[in-house]
Amino acid sequence: MRICGIETEYGIADPARPQANPILMSSRLVEACRTWAGEHTARWDYGGEDPLQDQRGHRRARAQAHPDMLTDAPEFDGQAGGVSLRKRRGSWEDPAHLNAVLSNGARFYVDHAHPEYSGPEVTNARDAVLWDAAGDAIALAAARQYTETEGLPLALYKNNVDGKGASYGTHENFLIRRDVDFEQLATWLTPHLVTRQVMTGAGRVGLGQRGEHDGFQISQRADYMEAEVGLETTLRRPIINTRDEPHADRSQWRRLHVIIGDANCFEVPTLLKMGTTALVLSAIEAGDERLDSLVLADPVPAVHTVSHDLSLRASVPLASGESATALEIQRALLAICREYAADAADHTVLAHWERVLDALARDPFSAAKDVEWVAKLQLLGRLRERHATVHPDGTQELVEWADARLAALDLQWSRLGDGWAAKLLAAGQVTRLTDDSAVASAVARAPRDTRAAVRARLIALRPELVDAAGWSSVVIDRPTAHGELEVVHLDDPHASSHPVIDALASPRPTGAV
Repeated sequence: MRICGIETEYGIADPARPQANPILMSSRLVEACRTWAGEHTARWDYGGEDPLQDQRGHRRARAQAHPDMLTDAPEFDGQAGGVSLRKRRGSWEDPAHLNAVLSNGARFYVDHAHPEYSGPEVTNARDAVLWDAAGDAIALAAARQYTETEGLPLALYKNNVDGKGASYGTHENFLIRRDVDFEQLATWLTPHLVTRQVMTGAGRVGLGQRGEHDGFQISQRADYMEAEVGLETTLRRPIINTRDEPHADRSQWRRLHVIIGDANCFEVPTLLKMGTTALVLSAIEAGDERLDSLVLADPVPAVHTVSHDLSLRASVPLASGESATALEIQRALLAICREYAADAADHTVLAHWERVLDALARDPFSAAKDVEWVAKLQLLGRLRERHATVHPDGTQELVEWADARLAALDLQWSRLGDGWAAKLLAAGQVTRLTDDSAVASAVARAPRDTRAAVRARLIALRPELVDAAGWSSVVIDRPTAHGELEVVHLDDPHASSHPVIDALASPRPTGAV
């Protein structure tokens, strides 16, 4: 059971007002989400935020940090040198109004200029897929509420680029043991993160951060990776992020914050993104020295090489002096990870991993129901053929990649609810791992085998007692010997119960207050 979770920042736009302020729209969307959820939401507790501590054993000076890194800024107390309980409750100055902690254990909030859904902690890749799908359903429900309240249309996109040089993230989180050497972890994990995009990429029209070169590539995030290792997430983005914010007992755990992945509208890529990475982490924790043979010589150029190679035949140099294709590296990782499958969920991941690699090696288009970039490329190919120029000699000239119609289809692919990915799913052209009933259940309830169940239970049953909640804390509003607010710490992500919260969330006797 490896605790993991997914965070998704959605692109946001008003179709009728292209210049509408995305920050304001995102803020009002979160308020709409709170309205939709009724009383069963809580504000966010910033007490667990620690964005400047580095996994490599040092802390960046606050004065030297880019403002985008200061996720604890609204609640940072300069005199105390940390985050303290909020003092502006009930005011629109209170940043907690830009947050909604939901009764399924997730967080829906404004992250810079985007609405973000951070799914609850789960213990396996299948559940990560389910609660990620629940996030899309929640975002759509909030958008409908927004339109009803504001009288304005709203479009949400599950993608990572705006076509003008900006990229927003879909981040993965994995709990790993603190005693694992971080430098070794970074070295051994990087080959997987660089090459897994052949299975998990969402596809993108345009090469380069601003799409300055014509063409199509496998991954939306690849061209934005500029460093091997680093603390940043919005500039000089690294393959391995070093933020040391475990949201758990620091003496036992690290939280690996992965920022290189694409947002996926297909479920199989999400399963593989989470499940294969969790298995590789198990091999790393075991100290499997076979991973040494896969270490890359120059990871950042390799990210771009893999993403730009639609043939899947380009080799990247290894530290050993040899070279290998992305498929070859993934095959080697699959063979290693077979030894670390601990349960049926892991074996399901292995089966999908092998099946998808086989299809990609045989003919990439045979993987179109499972691999998002392949399905998108296939659809774009049909559009290029449909509008091709036919010359007098009968030859065809396909639509150029610079054609605005292709960029428009790329954007509309990821539109929540009615985009091309959603249409293919509705037509049975996409492999689905969940069903509508399971997703509806995940919208309303938290996973039962992590601390998300504790957080969600109190919000669902006694929302009036919850002043705020975070990943590793719940702030309870009730008189105590120490004041009006009581912080309950949830330092064990595996613990699905807590004596204090369980007692508070138990059914109240008739007439009790």
